[in-house]
Amino acid sequence: MPTPASKKLPETFEVELATLVDAAPDSASWIHEIKLDGYRLVARVERGRHADVKLFTRNGIDWSERVPTLRAALAELPVKSAALDGELCSMKPDGVSSFQDLQNALSAGREGALIYFAFDLLWLDGEDLRPLPLLERKARLAEVLKGQKRNVRYSDHVVGDGPAFFARAGELKLEGIISKRAESVYKAGRTKDWLKVKCIARQEFVIGGYTPPGGSRTHLGALLVGVREGKGLRYAGKVGTGFSQASLRELHAALKPLERDTPPFENPPKGAPVRGAKWVEPTLVAEVAFTEFTSDGLLRHPSFQGLREDKPAKAVIRERPKK
Repeated sequence: MPTPASKKLPETFEVELATLVDAAPDSASWIHEIKLDGYRLVARVERGRHADVKLFTRNGIDWSERVPTLRAALAELPVKSAALDGELCSMKPDGVSSFQDLQNALSAGREGALIYFAFDLLWLDGEDLRPLPLLERKARLAEVLKGQKRNVRYSDHVVGDGPAFFARAGELKLEGIISKRAESVYKAGRTKDWLKVKCIARQEFVIGGYTPPGGSRTHLGALLVGVREGKGLRYAGKVGTGFSQASLRELHAALKPLERDTPPFENPPKGAPVRGAKWVEPTLVAEVAFTEFTSDGLLRHPSFQGLREDKPAKAVIRERPKK
């Protein structure tokens, strides 16, 4: 039988995902972290003659070549082999992460300014840590990251006091918090050992079309978005704010080749608001902030945050809090 130290580092890891709920648990058996607004990445480090570092999105897309500065920093970790779970973020001066700034940095080739916040350690030097309690994994992670470069940081937490932590996150205008069972093992897929509580409503939507620009705006007017319901795509509204001139140009360039003659929605919008709309194949995913859904399932006050490359369109459904 092989010893734990002889185990081979897996090529990929299926990540654990949080379940959306209305309120943070109020128990000392839970820990709470800030919900970061970035790209989820698993970092895989394996050392032979040289350190081999790869980074994968939550759906297994290889992002290694997109973040060379981060790869170089992870190559300096004092490990033989390791797998870290974390979030790649762009941080504003006030300490709040920004998905839009992250998109801009990646588009402009400024990935060196981004920060990788590691919040879990799945593997270390031949040992699979996923069966260990969360707090033990985080303690091992903190030790590994001690004294490392500024663009690789440990994502800290508080124990207990979930409602108070959530209230403070709201005061700071953060997106929300992630609550985790302190003694839970690491499980692939969406679980109730990890919970997310949002201060600001936002989620992914599938782009099914766009309207022509008006006034001084160029490239496009608004995105027409929807969510999956069963096997179909249900229209959820128009997103007409949150764009920069650069994002309008990039969106139009990405959408133009996807144009089709008919709307992809089961309940396509009609009338003057969508006159002249261009319909597209529903393959691109947008992150959208909004205040709420109306009673008929449409977005109220939506604002575009950026394109998501780490989630397939077929997986985008309307998020509803679990009881």
